[in-house]
Amino acid sequence: MSGGTEGAGGSGDGPGAVGSSPGLSARDEAVLAVERRSWPGPGPKERAIRERLGISPTRYYQLLNALLDDPRALAHDPVTVNRLRRVRDARRARR
Repeated sequence: MSGGTEGAGGSGDGPGAVGSSPGLSARDEAVLAVERRSWPGPGPKERAIRERLGISPTRYYQLLNALLDDPRALAHDPVTVNRLRRVRDARRARR
């Protein structure tokens, strides 16, 4: 499924796609890289999402949430994924 089309913005090779490639797509790695950074506020982060990834912030957070459940993402960046899982779990517990 995710053959050689792992460029930015590839549409069919998201975190739910299971293909012959054991790693993440370039887009998935870029999503994690954006989330790894520290941001002064939502404005600059949203601007970076649009400029670097070419997707809306809504789509970015959809992809990010799916990545948190992807074992390949955990293997690629365990510190970021575990931090975000803790944040997500804390928000769910408050509801």
